[in-house]
Amino acid sequence: MRLQKVQDALNKKNIKFEYTEEDGCGSLDFMFRGLKFHVWEYEDNGWGAETNVFAAGRSEDVEGDYEEIISREILSWPDMITPN
Repeated sequence: MRLQKVQDALNKKNIKFEYTEEDGCGSLDFMFRGLKFHVWEYEDNGWGAETNVFAAGRSEDVEGDYEEIISREILSWPDMITPN
């Protein structure tokens, strides 16, 4: 299973997601506050991920410690309010 740090961040925020894996790369798709988000891992002469977690309408590539960077952003989001 790939993108474990990102999955842990989503679970901590109680955000449901779909995980798939293809050609050894992980992919996460999820909704937050009515917006669709994704984290799509790639290996192209180095590992990285395409994501729109920083701006829902714009995808960007994150390389280096991409899981830590993306997880930190997700963990900075406000908690979802759950009904009593």
